Amino acid sequence: MIRHPSAKALPAAQRMTEAAFHTLEKFLHIEAVSGVILLLTAAVALLWANLPAFAESYQHLWHTPLGLRFGGYEIAHSLHFWINDGLMTLFFLVVGMEIRREIHDGALASLSQAALPMAAALGGVLAPALIYALEASNGELRQGWAVPTATDIAFAVGVLALLGRSVPPAVRVFLLTLAIVDDMVAVLIIALFFSGGLDPSGFVLAGAGIALVLVLQKMGIGSAYAYVLPGALVWFGLLQTGAHPTLAGVVLGLLTPVVPRPALESPLKAAARALDEFRSRSGAGDPERLLPSVRELALAQRELLPPVVRVRNALHPWVAYGIMPLFALANAGINLDGVDLAHAASLNVMIGVASALVLGKPLGILLCSWILVRLNLCRLPEGMNWSWLWLVGCLAGIGFTMSIFIATLAFKDAELLSAAKLGVLLGSCVAMLLGLALGWLLVRRSAAPAAQSSGKSAG
Repeated sequence: MIRHPSAKALPAAQRMTEAAFHTLEKFLHIEAVSGVILLLTAAVALLWANLPAFAESYQHLWHTPLGLRFGGYEIAHSLHFWINDGLMTLFFLVVGMEIRREIHDGALASLSQAALPMAAALGGVLAPALIYALEASNGELRQGWAVPTATDIAFAVGVLALLGRSVPPAVRVFLLTLAIVDDMVAVLIIALFFSGGLDPSGFVLAGAGIALVLVLQKMGIGSAYAYVLPGALVWFGLLQTGAHPTLAGVVLGLLTPVVPRPALESPLKAAARALDEFRSRSGAGDPERLLPSVRELALAQRELLPPVVRVRNALHPWVAYGIMPLFALANAGINLDGVDLAHAASLNVMIGVASALVLGKPLGILLCSWILVRLNLCRLPEGMNWSWLWLVGCLAGIGFTMSIFIATLAFKDAELLSAAKLGVLLGSCVAMLLGLALGWLLVRRSAAPAAQSSGKSAG
């Protein structure tokens, strides 16, 4: 029997510090927490932008100019640009890696398994776009058709996690697969419809960055830091072309290897050998002799997980608790005085976005799924019924991050942009509340037979 040393042997201050960090680490991996923080950040932004004493400081902060200079080449943009077009690249990098992993060995690896959520996701894109187009009949307003087509993965899955473990695992897998396909469609929409006249010269720089990534992978370079420069080349290249530079994150995510790099021995064997060497040298009294073994241990530890898992897990806390809340803070601050709902255009945009998220998402997802199941082309996953699929449809109406992001690309008019953002916030909140209410009823209904059967067995 292995006896672990007691923590009481450590100094009291160190015990408290380690316990705090352990609690924080567990806290950061609770999916529901990131959604709650995102919602709180959006509420702070709304208050900040509408309190008379602070509203001006909110607008001033995000328009603060920041620049980068490389010799005679300079890029100068606002802080808002660097958040939306710079930091959000890391968000899209995580999205790209999630798609890459799911295609390799996840929910998208098997066509039979992925067919229904993929079709449901397409229905969840087409129906909201159609509902918005019917509401916003004016040609200028229709440019926002793509705003309600997106689903916020982190928020939707986080809200589902609030319902507890009584939710069937198939529901979570279905929602996650649907949201990932939804993100793929959103990325294509951004690339095809929200990239202006493209400058071909930028593709040379972006292509050089991609080629450098492939060369480094071929050379067996496993350190993520080595890919920062190639990634920057891809980003600057896409910026120069006129395409949205955050697409660089998706490109790099899809290029991330899904298997560890080839090696003469497995990471586990390398770690065991390095540990044996460390033990044999540790009694020599010269710490310098231990450095080669320590380096081999660190390298073996890094190679235990494939890059697509290792890098995503390293970035996830920064994206979920840093970049996404910062994005919400910079973009959810809608000055309600600047939204004139007496103006028909603003009212149509707001109602169009909100209704498309709340009604279009579940209707599109349910209708496409029902048609495919009725035609015997697909079937519902085991443990899932139509009621749970309604829940998935409601939660898919939480657009938030991606919808706000697309709104900033779709509308150049400040009033229409504010109306679209307000529609996203209202629609996402209503979809979240409907999802929580329906989920609570379904959890209670599924728990009742279990309680009755346990009562009979006890009797």
